[in-house]
Amino acid sequence: MSSETPESPLQPSLVRPSLGERAVDTATDVSRTITEVSEGLRAAADRLSDAIATSRRPGGALATLSAVTREAPLASLFVAFLLGVAAARRR
Repeated sequence: MSSETPESPLQPSLVRPSLGERAVDTATDVSRTITEVSEGLRAAADRLSDAIATSRRPGGALATLSAVTREAPLASLFVAFLLGVAAARRR
């Protein structure tokens, strides 16, 4: 009788990957993650650009804000300062 047991097809081999193989696997995983994150950021930036472009059209919020700022720059600066103070105090 043999003391060796045959490998079952359900059990993985006990051979461990080398350091180089593990490094390549890790680099591949990091590369995929970076690609996914960059695609997500690109999609978010595109949506933000579209929202800004829509808001800049006549009658939009940014168009109105730009017009008010051109008409009364000091008053707009004062309002922005007050909003900043209010936001800072909430924290």
